[in-house]
Amino acid sequence: MAGRIPKQFIDELLTRSDIVDVIDARVPLRKAGKDYKACCPFHEEKTPSFTVSADKQFYHCFGCGAHGSAIGFLMDYEHMSFVEAVEELAARAGLTVPREAGAAFEKDKDTGADLLELMREAARFYRQQLREHPQAGRAVEYLKGRGITGEIARDFDLGFAPDGWDNLLRALGKDENTREALARAGLVVKKDSGGYYDRFRDRVMFPIEDHRGRIVAFGGRVIDDVQGRTNAADAAEDRTPEAAQGGPKYLNSPETPLFHKGRELYGLFHARAAIKRENRVLVVEGYMDVVALAQFGIDFAVATLGTATTRDHLERLFRHAPEVVFCFDGDRAGREAAWRALDNALPVLREGRQISYLFLPEGEDPDTLVRKEGQEAFLARLKKAIPLPDYLFDTLSRQVDLGRLDGRARLVELARPLLSKMPIGVLRQMMLDRLSELSHMEPGKLPVSAGNPDQRTSSPRAFRPASSGPREPPSVVRLAIAMLLQRPELARNVHNEDALADLDMPGISLLVELLRVVKATAEMNTASIIENFSDSEHKQNLAKLAFWQHPALDQDLEAEFSGVMSRLDEASARQKTERLLQKKNTGELNQAEKDELARLLSLKRDNSRLSPSRH
Repeated sequence: MAGRIPKQFIDELLTRSDIVDVIDARVPLRKAGKDYKACCPFHEEKTPSFTVSADKQFYHCFGCGAHGSAIGFLMDYEHMSFVEAVEELAARAGLTVPREAGAAFEKDKDTGADLLELMREAARFYRQQLREHPQAGRAVEYLKGRGITGEIARDFDLGFAPDGWDNLLRALGKDENTREALARAGLVVKKDSGGYYDRFRDRVMFPIEDHRGRIVAFGGRVIDDVQGRTNAADAAEDRTPEAAQGGPKYLNSPETPLFHKGRELYGLFHARAAIKRENRVLVVEGYMDVVALAQFGIDFAVATLGTATTRDHLERLFRHAPEVVFCFDGDRAGREAAWRALDNALPVLREGRQISYLFLPEGEDPDTLVRKEGQEAFLARLKKAIPLPDYLFDTLSRQVDLGRLDGRARLVELARPLLSKMPIGVLRQMMLDRLSELSHMEPGKLPVSAGNPDQRTSSPRAFRPASSGPREPPSVVRLAIAMLLQRPELARNVHNEDALADLDMPGISLLVELLRVVKATAEMNTASIIENFSDSEHKQNLAKLAFWQHPALDQDLEAEFSGVMSRLDEASARQKTERLLQKKNTGELNQAEKDELARLLSLKRDNSRLSPSRH
């Protein structure tokens, strides 16, 4: 059973990882002095304020406040869990992630390699059944009837779950711990009375991969007696909610520690090279649509997994291509799905990103239509896809009478909440100008709010704006913390952090804790230091100070730090002297305190004699 990842390994991993390489592979960086810069991937900006430091192994955006180590970047940019980010960096560094004994960290257990290995074993089992099981002929005939070739079935790792309650369970569930893991992975179902049974039975199986190519879920299409659904009537029947023999036609894995359907897209990992080549991605509704399109050379399609297209979906897609084309049926259900997709897309739609809609003839889906018309005709339809702005205004305009004054007012009222969701920028302004034309209103008079303040593009967390430094004169404690973060080796010259702990100054407890963290490890960089404060309320401030630009930080830092610590020592001695004098007035000093007071007063006199004349 997996345990907690040791802190020492995290520290070592961050010292052996190069954050510049990690980020540059995803967000192209350019050299800017000793650091690297780019336009921030976490908010919209035209002037680069996203800074990556090779020395500190840390990134910080002075525009939106986004910051972190290589681990934090992978978590925010790639939507990885902490464990996934650590495993990704470890693989790059050629390291094996160790685990401490015990099961103290249950979250690791649920997201770790044990479940992923079970998913790989399940995929192998289903592929083997498609080749060898006595019932496999029905699945093979079904796939042939749908026009799926053996090559495409191999490319997409299609498989077969035989009929029966415990085929997979008997093959993989050798002990209770494994059976429990199979249930956590969504492969079997635990009965209330105890025991388990296979979730997928008598189905063609589609492995679902995450953005790293790891199998995290399955989709299963039930096999019935009707083969070769290659016409419109068959396609309509194929979309009925229930199969003739009971159960849903298409069954996905449930939400698990590995699988969140609002984030994953079927076929994305498989199609990533084609999407890059085409500079666009086609979003369809079903596994079979993706597979059939790929067979006809349209290999840049992905499918949602039984849910509306979410913001997370769109953010992930826009990392691969600047254009997303949604493909929907032309019936009422397709139009409703298209409008839901539009509503979710507006908060992430900005200049440089395009969304279009392709509506198919009623009763057709991409699978049936590409087989009927062929590749060229389907691609020709793609060229006629409707841009999102046109679709939005055409749809709203059909609901009002633009020849009437109150009709145009109604149009403004319908458009107002939609356009208010968009990030402030050129595209939003152009859509406001279009609304102004349609409503015959001056742009400045349109009652539309100032725009969506949340202009994130990939991070699930909101960040408060940050400046390059505080406006008020910096405190000596703030200077000490900033110096330590930017030059951790300065801590080796500090031998009195315990004495500083008694100092009554804002931030002193953080400084003392920071000194102890840095001195506890032989080699630490800025990133590994701040990672130690990942669960602390101080992490945000530490990240700002790591990139704080102050004149003192551009000087001889060792000398400046020595001076800062001397000022803190003086303040500590002064406060301690005052406390002992107050206690002396009450007659409560013991002998040790009397000796300490005498020492401090003598030190004060010596310092006074050495100080330059103030006259």
